[in-house]
Amino acid sequence: MKITKVLNNNVVMSKSESDQEIVVMGRGLAFQKKVGDVIDPSKIEKTFVLETSGVANKLAELMKETPEIYLDLSYKILELAKSQLTYKLDDYLYVALTDHLSFAITRHKNGIDLKNPLLWEIRRYYKQEFQVALKALDMVEAVTGVRLAEDEAASIALHFVNSQLSGENMAAAVQVTEMVNNILTIVKYFFKIELDENTINYERFLTHLRFFAIRFIRKEKSDYMYDSFLYEQVKQKYGDAFQCAERIAAYIAKNYDWEISNNEIIYLTLHICRITNRHKLDHSS
Repeated sequence: MKITKVLNNNVVMSKSESDQEIVVMGRGLAFQKKVGDVIDPSKIEKTFVLETSGVANKLAELMKETPEIYLDLSYKILELAKSQLTYKLDDYLYVALTDHLSFAITRHKNGIDLKNPLLWEIRRYYKQEFQVALKALDMVEAVTGVRLAEDEAASIALHFVNSQLSGENMAAAVQVTEMVNNILTIVKYFFKIELDENTINYERFLTHLRFFAIRFIRKEKSDYMYDSFLYEQVKQKYGDAFQCAERIAAYIAKNYDWEISNNEIIYLTLHICRITNRHKLDHSS
């Protein structure tokens, strides 16, 4: 394994046997080394495969002004996230998280702690990501002695959520969260109820809404054939839920200029029926 780029004395870029770019870390790994030199296997402590083109250059640029401690912290947090979250994390998260940690800790040391306006929503709608982010704060404190606020955990969790968007910017993750929150609010106001967040039906609806919002961000269109018979059946059988789904469609059209399909209205209706049916049963008994 040979060095293709030296980032600092302890971090280099190289190529794997399958010709993928990798980050190789180890104390003194690149001391007095140059491009083309062979890496001493005994000094390798960590490797990180980069599957996305262009990430290596961004990482190299970041390393010019970022202490190495944050690179190592990001690596450990990502390893934790990979073991806890069910989806693949985008390579760029390594760069984004390193940059975020460096900036957040520097701000904190200067007495500047920013509030995350989406803290409540992120804690509520992205529970797994938020729990991993809270553990990340413990790791940051253990290494740096700095205890960051829960607002930073929300920001880290949002980076995980954003990773599902495969390279989209952070604004996309914020937009997904806001859209999901507003749709849930429409359902609660329409039925004048509080939704039970501990039910499997709620989790299913939440997952559906997340991917619904991601499809909007990516401008993806449904390829499924429209079933007019099913549409009419759902409309007649689940009248209240159908009207709520139509109200959601009107909100999406007005605020996002996106006309959702009849198929999507069917799915929304069925999900809404499930999450509101339990409430109706509880209050009828």
